[in-house]
Amino acid sequence: MNEVGISTNCVMDLPLERALAALEPFTNLVEIQCDAHHSLFRHASVLDRFDLRYTIHAPTADGNIAESFEPIRRASINVLRETAEIADAAGAEKLVIHPGFCLDQTGREASISALYRSIQDLGILQEEFSVRFVMENLGSMDCCHFQTPELVRELRGAGLGLTLDVGHANLTGTLDAFLQEKPDHFHLHDNKGISDEHAACGTGTVDFSSVLASAGDATLILEVLRLEDVAPSLEYLASLGY
Repeated sequence: MNEVGISTNCVMDLPLERALAALEPFTNLVEIQCDAHHSLFRHASVLDRFDLRYTIHAPTADGNIAESFEPIRRASINVLRETAEIADAAGAEKLVIHPGFCLDQTGREASISALYRSIQDLGILQEEFSVRFVMENLGSMDCCHFQTPELVRELRGAGLGLTLDVGHANLTGTLDAFLQEKPDHFHLHDNKGISDEHAACGTGTVDFSSVLASAGDATLILEVLRLEDVAPSLEYLASLGY
């Protein structure tokens, strides 16, 4: 049975070293949200100070791999290349990648085409590194891509893996369908099916019994927004036998 790791999302207000110190008592596996205080472009040396396993969540604040304007799309791929280099140096097991977005719905078709190009580029790029690239499904906002499992076939064809964010899938009503795709990596958090709360596990409507039964040997990351929700979430998951 795999250990449940924890994302630094719940301690984004702390410098990375203090964030890792806060999470270390709970787990041996931490996912670094590579933004703001936790940007590994500035603070990668901090990781060597802890005896932890890592997964890395690529930056979300900058870049868009589904941008139809090619210079921005290419720049976004280059950011992921640099992030993968850092992830490899840290011995990270997975690199979580967002599928991008489209703010102008009149350009959605072009944006989807750009995303497909990026998936092929990432499949080629992944061959240069040891870290596994795993793309995450997004939530129910209109601008988001990858809300249903249709894209999974394209990911697998390119040699990429799947991150199943169970909270996002709960919002789009696709959790059972995504579980059938045998995800490689999970983000665990809860909501009531209305908004993306990233709440403590067991406080919403996500069916965690089904999630854990389908986990297999995938990596599991708790992705709540508050440090005080970590212990109750881990206790709830333990009550389900995990």
